[in-house]
Amino acid sequence: MTEKKPPLQLDFHSGLPIYTQIVNQIQSQLANGVLKPGDQLPTVRALAQELRVNFNTVARAYRMLDEVRIISTQQGRGTYITEIPPPEVREKLRHESLAALAHRFISEAFRLGFLEREVSQMVRDSLKLWKEANDEDSE
Repeated sequence: MTEKKPPLQLDFHSGLPIYTQIVNQIQSQLANGVLKPGDQLPTVRALAQELRVNFNTVARAYRMLDEVRIISTQQGRGTYITEIPPPEVREKLRHESLAALAHRFISEAFRLGFLEREVSQMVRDSLKLWKEANDEDSE
């Protein structure tokens, strides 16, 4: 089995701890089928180097994922995604991922000086455009 490198995007300005961002993104990739049971994750050191973060940050994220049995680290073999969680856990993971995305978007928008009404209008407009584009694709 080859090592699977999840493409993680960290936002160092979001106010959301880096280890939480790592956990959320791995959970999201599992919930959306990007990661599957048996997939191998990069080692803590490799992921820390790739993301240019402290080793302990990735170790903390992996420890949190291990505690909820999303991953399993086998000494000398690596870290793997465990079996698919039950539907209620998958749904919870999906919602947590969406909440993390919303938090990052809102934090960045406010950091850039946008007002709440501007952010709300942009979300409505973007949803409308997305829906129109996807309705056309299904025809």
